[in-house]
Amino acid sequence: MPQLWQGRSSKAVDDRVNDFNSSIRFDARMLKQDIEGSLAHCAMLAEQGILTEADSDAIRAGLNGILADVERGTLAIDPAAEDVHTFVEQTLTARIGAAGKRLHTGRSRNDQVAVDLRLWLREACAGLQSQLTQLCEALCAQAEQGAGFVMPGYTHLQRAQPVTFGHQLMAYAWMLLRDKGRLRDAVRRMDAECPLGSGALAGTTYPLDRFATAAALGFDAPCQNSIDGVSDRDFCIEIAAAIAVCMMHLSRLSEEIILFCSWEFKFVELDDAFTTGSSIMPQKKNPDVTELIRGKTGRVYGDLSGLLTMMKGLPLAYDKDMQEDKEAIFDAVDTLALCLKTLTPMLKTMTPLPANMRAAAARGFINATDCADYLTKKGLPFRDAYKCTGTLVASCIERGKTLEELTLDEFKAFSPLFEQDIYAAIDLTHCCEGRQSYGGPARASVLRQVEAVREKLKEA
Repeated sequence: MPQLWQGRSSKAVDDRVNDFNSSIRFDARMLKQDIEGSLAHCAMLAEQGILTEADSDAIRAGLNGILADVERGTLAIDPAAEDVHTFVEQTLTARIGAAGKRLHTGRSRNDQVAVDLRLWLREACAGLQSQLTQLCEALCAQAEQGAGFVMPGYTHLQRAQPVTFGHQLMAYAWMLLRDKGRLRDAVRRMDAECPLGSGALAGTTYPLDRFATAAALGFDAPCQNSIDGVSDRDFCIEIAAAIAVCMMHLSRLSEEIILFCSWEFKFVELDDAFTTGSSIMPQKKNPDVTELIRGKTGRVYGDLSGLLTMMKGLPLAYDKDMQEDKEAIFDAVDTLALCLKTLTPMLKTMTPLPANMRAAAARGFINATDCADYLTKKGLPFRDAYKCTGTLVASCIERGKTLEELTLDEFKAFSPLFEQDIYAAIDLTHCCEGRQSYGGPARASVLRQVEAVREKLKEA
């Protein structure tokens, strides 16, 4: 296809430059949005008397025909086109004649691509939010089942205090709920202003109704500065940042699943459909899904870093560097969508192993804080209670015992405040159920969290 900008140059552009300059291989995915923006622009031009009704009708019919043919597979996008905008306009002109050449009146590819990308990201982010909802629902279902499964809670990857499996999973549900909110907020800011009508950078002398096109395309208003309209890519960066944070959360969840399904922990069993084997070790059952998510997180960080680096030194207004925005943000969106698509059913089919969780909790002295609290409630200052319990734990380790295995006389050897009720105080289930503080690991608290997250998902 010939370039839209032919006329200025005295010779043909080298084919290598055309190949280097072309973006059709990745921006073709915005064809639907390009046509959507063009239809709104066409309607406004006709309303303003810039296009005749006949030309407007021909353009609308032609654009809808192109979209229908591409979606049916009867029209292939020409890989030789410079970009999707060129393909649409030149295909339209070939079909309807001179009227197709009038569509571009009052706009530039600079404002055209700025609106196309926003429209594409709006739809893509709606899909990501829906996928995050499904993942949160899967976590809530597992948390509801595991609300009473006692397990060790960890700090520094050392057994710390007793929690429940449900409590652990709900921590991730709250993270993902925030991720969904970040995407929603980023889209809300992106939708506040429409760049269409900014032209190349300085607007136009045509009497455009930019408020009409903004409303038709679902934006709050047109952007108030035409230079900012074509040079802004904050929305790409903000959405990429929200995706990067979400990937970080998925990576942390993946890391725990990798640990928890290992023989060293064996807190969960992954369904065979979501694991792989080894080409040489027949006993292996590898959590490749979670390992790939952990690895792909770095890839998304690279997308965000690339966008920030691309924009940091650009003078106003539009520069060709900004063509690099699409591959980065498309990759970030695609990567998160793929991870969510695979992780959600994996979590749904994951089997918790509560007996193993309970056994690990019993071996880690994770009820030591409860022992110290017991002494504090008996009147001993906390620091003294802390020291006494620490000495008690050291003695247990030396003798190969747990706190629950000590006799009352052995407890009393460390403090006369110990009575028969110490055994109830350090019972692991009691330790969890006793933590009734808001947001804690008690079964009732976990179930309240599940209900709260489900309600927030409905609201959103």
